[in-house]
Amino acid sequence: MGQMITLQRPDGSGLEAYQSGSDPTRPGIIVLQEWWGLNDHIKAIVDRFGDEGFNAIAPDLYHGRVTRDADEASHMMNGLDFPGAVHQDIAATQTHLQTINKRIAVMGFCMGGALALASAARLDGFSAAVCFYGVPPKAFADPADIKIPFQGHFGTVDDWVTPAVVAEIKAAMTAAGNAPDFYSYEADHAFFNKTRPEVYNAEAAELAWKRMIAFLQARL
Repeated sequence: MGQMITLQRPDGSGLEAYQSGSDPTRPGIIVLQEWWGLNDHIKAIVDRFGDEGFNAIAPDLYHGRVTRDADEASHMMNGLDFPGAVHQDIAATQTHLQTINKRIAVMGFCMGGALALASAARLDGFSAAVCFYGVPPKAFADPADIKIPFQGHFGTVDDWVTPAVVAEIKAAMTAAGNAPDFYSYEADHAFFNKTRPEVYNAEAAELAWKRMIAFLQARL
């Protein structure tokens, strides 16, 4: 089981994060939350990465706020300072992991997937990145700027990150010389979230997890 720790952001303020593992022989994974906040589901994923042999950590991007209400989650996501999340919270988490082991990847789900893509495009020092059904505004983070190994997992019936959006992201990265590893599943948005039975797809989630772990092990 992991534990909550306090990190220091570049601006000097504190940041709470949930961490599982601090073994210098293990590479690190930053896990970025969905729009619900740093809840038990995200913490369980951090612990699962720990069981797979990684030092995993999830920064609390909402700084203590968690919800189960979709309207409130939407409000919190829309109010998030995305540049601040990347250049303060995620950068602080990256710096912390680099003191343990220099090999680090960033990944996330939904809002966190968008931020993982943005972090891969805007921050140096990552060895790989993984995105589950998220995309940031191109004006903030252009997929063409990603130069590191990148894997994406998407649902074919996702009405937010649609197949057309996925194709556009992949085309931009490919045209820029990257070779992203993209997978699509006959599943809805948030198909990995087992706490949401209305969209959870166990088969797709387990296959995506196995593919992600193999990808990260190969590149870290």
